[in-house]
Order: sequence, then structure tokens, then C-alpha cells
Amino acid sequence: QVQLVESGGGLVQAGGSLRLSCTVSGATTPNYHIGWFRQRPEKEREGVICLNGPDGSTFSAESAKGRFTIDRDRDKNIVYLQMNNLRLEDSAVYYCAADMGTGISAFATLACQGVYDMDYFGKGTLVTVSS
Repeated sequence: QVQLVESGGGLVQAGGSLRLSCTVSGATTPNYHIGWFRQRPEKEREGVICLNGPDGSTFSAESAKGRFTIDRDRDKNIVYLQMNNLRLEDSAVYYCAADMGTGISAFATLACQGVYDMDYFGKGTLVTVSS
């Protein structure tokens, strides 16, 4: 059974940095798609940054470009979200999500844009950015 567990959330001042981690267990393929989503207060969940399993290409939402990066440690099965220059509007519950493969090489890119849904989500970790 695939399980995703996020950690690293917390309180940070605007302009600061934070790194979230997602530990993946039970993966049925090494080239799974992975991504980070978030849900801000009174907003729908949105894709932030995603990584396509087969080739490692990434997609970033406009709000994340130049500030957020995604990185995967294949040996440890941990995926990281590095967030720099945080803004007040980045406050949200951040979710790690994964899909074990659909035959679509750019599936994560499309999932990040809301075209498809990832099969597995973690329970989320809260990030609060203060002024």
C-alpha cells in the first residue's frame, strides 16, 4: 500500500525559507510521478510543483517559479520541496501526492495543472508565513 508522509511544516517569517519532506513507502514502481499541492484557506487545492517520473522533468505553477524547487532522493524514497522567499500568500496546508504510472509520461505536469488527479495523497503539513 502506497503511503505518503509529509513533514517540515511550521511557522516562518515572510522572506524566509522552509524545506518540506515527503517519505514515500509502498511504491510499486521506481519511476512514480510525484508532486506538491497546497490548499490555502477558503481556496481549492492547487498544484504547486510536480515531477514527472519517467524523465524527471518538472512543472511549476506560476506562483512557485523562481522560488520553489522539488528534489527526489531515490535511495531514501524522500521527495523534498524547498521553498525560498516565502510570502504571506504561501500559507497553506501542503500535500505530497504520487501516482504509480499511467502510461502518460507528462502525467505529473498535467496533474499539477488540474487535468488529472494523483492517486495518492498524504495528510498534509501546515505552513504559516507571518509578516
